[in-house]
Amino acid sequence: MTDSAGPDSAGPEAAGPDNGKGAPNAEVLRTIEAFLVDREIESHLLDGRTFVVNLPGEKRLKTAVHLHVRQDTVRIESFICRKPDEDFLKIYDYLLRRNQHLYSVSYTIDNTGDIYLVGWIPAAAVSDDELDRVLGSILETADFDFNKLLEIGFHTSIRREWSWRVKNGEPLVNLYAFRHLTSDLEQPGVDGMPEENSSGKLLPGETPADRAKADAAKAAEAEAGEGSGGDGGSAAPTS
Repeated sequence: MTDSAGPDSAGPEAAGPDNGKGAPNAEVLRTIEAFLVDREIESHLLDGRTFVVNLPGEKRLKTAVHLHVRQDTVRIESFICRKPDEDFLKIYDYLLRRNQHLYSVSYTIDNTGDIYLVGWIPAAAVSDDELDRVLGSILETADFDFNKLLEIGFHTSIRREWSWRVKNGEPLVNLYAFRHLTSDLEQPGVDGMPEENSSGKLLPGETPADRAKADAAKAAEAEAGEGSGGDGGSAAPTS
């Protein structure tokens, strides 16, 4: 399974105070660019007015944030998860309750049902401190909610994927956060995860780059364990 929207994809309807018309605010563009360069945050300018910012996380390895600069506002948009497979009411209840705790952004869905964080910053309010707060809030929110959204909206797919990987001896490194959903299913052997490194299938919200990073981290951990000279087994994976 793959994401139905990537970092350069269009998301929810972008209506707003200035409707995106006219030239972008040049001063705001310079402020955002300087902020991203100064903090060495991975980013690129997509169309002369939209910064695509990639924020590294833990539970979600990367969160892409669009900062769309208009004359009077900056629209914020971040794809979080594709449309859930199931339990829509539970998902929407969770998102609405989370909205009351978020800073400058809120959860919404696009026309296909994919889940986004969106918000606005007045151009006059754009500063290093405000950008730091907004991007920090998005990263914290995405990292906190990502596994929960997958657990609620994709638990059948997760269980099916777990069974498929165990049966075929595939790595389970990026499924261990959901092992509590699989207690009644066949479990892997003593080693916990096979040594083979195969692409298998992607989780909802996971990209090939995410998979490659997770597998590379597993390989590095295994190599470090071999180099330590210890006689014990490897540590249990953590989420």
